[in-house]
Amino acid sequence: MKNKVLAVLMAMTMGTVLLAGCSVSVDTAPAGAQNVEEKDEANDVVEEAVEGTVEMSDEEKAAEVAALIDAIYVQEWTPETEQQCADAKKAWDALTDAQKELVEGEEADPDYFGRDTGDATKDDPLNGDDIGENEILVVSFGTSFNDSRAEDIGSIEKAIQAANPDYSVRRAFTAQIIINHVLARDGEKIDNVAQALDRAVDNGVKNLLVQPTHLMHGAEYDELIDVLEGYADKFESVAIAEPLLGEVGSDATVINEDKKAVAQTVVAEAVREAGYDSLDAAEQDGTAFVFMGHGTAHTAKVSYSQMATQMEQLGYKNVFIGTVEGEPEETACENIIDAVSAAGYSHVILRPLMVVAGDHANNDMAGDDEDSWKSMFVSSGKFENVDCQIAGLGRIEDIQKLYVSHTAEALKNGSVADTQKKTEGTDLKDGTYQVKFTTDSPMFHVNEALKDMGELTVKDGKMSVHITLASKNILYLYPGLAKDAETESAILLEPTTDPVKYDDGTEEEVFGFDVPVPYLDREFDLALIGRKGTWYDHKVTVSSPVSE
Repeated sequence: MKNKVLAVLMAMTMGTVLLAGCSVSVDTAPAGAQNVEEKDEANDVVEEAVEGTVEMSDEEKAAEVAALIDAIYVQEWTPETEQQCADAKKAWDALTDAQKELVEGEEADPDYFGRDTGDATKDDPLNGDDIGENEILVVSFGTSFNDSRAEDIGSIEKAIQAANPDYSVRRAFTAQIIINHVLARDGEKIDNVAQALDRAVDNGVKNLLVQPTHLMHGAEYDELIDVLEGYADKFESVAIAEPLLGEVGSDATVINEDKKAVAQTVVAEAVREAGYDSLDAAEQDGTAFVFMGHGTAHTAKVSYSQMATQMEQLGYKNVFIGTVEGEPEETACENIIDAVSAAGYSHVILRPLMVVAGDHANNDMAGDDEDSWKSMFVSSGKFENVDCQIAGLGRIEDIQKLYVSHTAEALKNGSVADTQKKTEGTDLKDGTYQVKFTTDSPMFHVNEALKDMGELTVKDGKMSVHITLASKNILYLYPGLAKDAETESAILLEPTTDPVKYDDGTEEEVFGFDVPVPYLDREFDLALIGRKGTWYDHKVTVSSPVSE
C-alpha cells in the first residue's frame, strides 16, 4: 500500500516539478496516507526524486502508470483529458516488459495498453469537418476493440452513408471511458456526443438526424435525448431514429417487426457459423444457442424478455436469451445454465446479443476467468462442450439494413418532438390509468399497500400521476433537480393526505403527491425534501399504463 501511495503522489507531482525546475514540499498527505510518518516519508521521497537521488522500484514505476490510467478511466471529459491520455501512454511506453506486467490499479491493468485488439488504422473515426447542411450522426456506446469498432460500428456507418448520399455521416460515442482508451492507446480521436453536436453547429449543419446504434430505449438512449433537446434550437430540423429493437412495449409479451427481424437474422447467422444446415438440425444434434446481452436496471430491460418471447413465437426451442448484468433476473447466467440443462441440450454455443463484439463478448462471455459465461457453463459439468462465437450484430448485413430502414423512417417522420411522442405517451386518450411508479432509492417509494402503483391522469395530452407514499416524512417534491428546488422561483409540489389500508386490516394516513409526468417509460428528475430540511435528487419512472 505504501509503495502505491508514493507512486500515486509522484504521478501527480513529478511532471510539474521537473518542468518548473523548483523544489517541492507536500503539505497535504495523498489519498491513502493515514499518518504523519507516511506523509513525511512521501515528502522525503518526492524531494529526493526531484534532486535525482532516488531510483524508483519496478513496483513504484508500475503504480505510477496505473494511477495515470485510472485518472483517464472516467466518464467525464475535461480540457485536460487529451494531455492526460498522452501522459499515460508516454509513461507506459517507458516501462520495461517486466514492469508493464506489474501495472494494477482501480481500473488499470496490463491489458489497457498491452492487449492487441486489432489495427486501429482500419477504423475511420468520422470526425471531419466540411459536413455540409445535412448530417446523419451515428451514435454508439463504443468499443476499445479496434477490429470490432471497424467491422461492427464502421459497417453500420458505411451502410447508412451509402443509402444517404445527400447527407454526411459522422460518429459519436457515449462512453467517454472508451473514447479516452482509444485516444491514449492508439491516438485515434473520437467525438463524444456534445463534441459531435458542437462540430455540427460550427459547420453550419441545418438538418440533423441522429441514428443510435443502441439495442433499445435504455439509459444511454435517454441520455442522448436529453443532450439533443439542448441543441434543438441550433438546427432547422432535428430528428432521432429508433434503436435496433424499436419501441419497448409494456410487458414481456410485446414484440414487433424489429425484434422479429433481429431474432431471425442473428439466429440464422449463428446457425450458419456453427456449420448446421438449419436450427432444427442443431436441435437434433443436442445444440443450444445462448445469446448474451448486456442487461440493464432500466425499465427497458423488458426488451430482453420480449426477445425471449419472440424466439418462442418463432418456434426456436433451442435458443435462449441471457444478460451479463442478470437483469431481468431470469436472464442471469446461472438461470440460463439451468434452463438449457433442463431442456436436455448437451452442446452450447454462446454468442453476444450486442452491436459490437468488445469487452463483454471477449471477456465476460468468452474469457478464461472463472466468472466468464464460458467458464461457468463448463464448470457446471452439465454440458459436453461449450463454444463461443465472438461477433457483433453490426457486421451482419441484414442488421445494417435494419438501421438504414430506421434512418429512412426518421427522415420521413420529422423532428425530435415528433419522434418523442412514441415514448411520451401523448397518444393516450384522456382518462385515468393504473401505472407503475419506480424510483432509484428504497427510501423513496409508493406505499406498500399499493404495490408500486400510482394513478395516471391524462387530459389534453398532458399527464400527471398521483402517488401515495409510505409516511409523512417527505414534505415537498420538486419536478426537477434539487439545486433548482432551492431557488426563490421554484414551484414546489405540496402533499395531500391519503388514507391507506394494509393487508392486515390496519389503517393510517400518509402523504401523497400529484406529479407532472413529462413522458412514460424513461427516467425523469424528481427532487424531495424531508423533515431534515435537505433536498435530494432522485430519478423516477412512470410506466405500463393500464386503463381504468
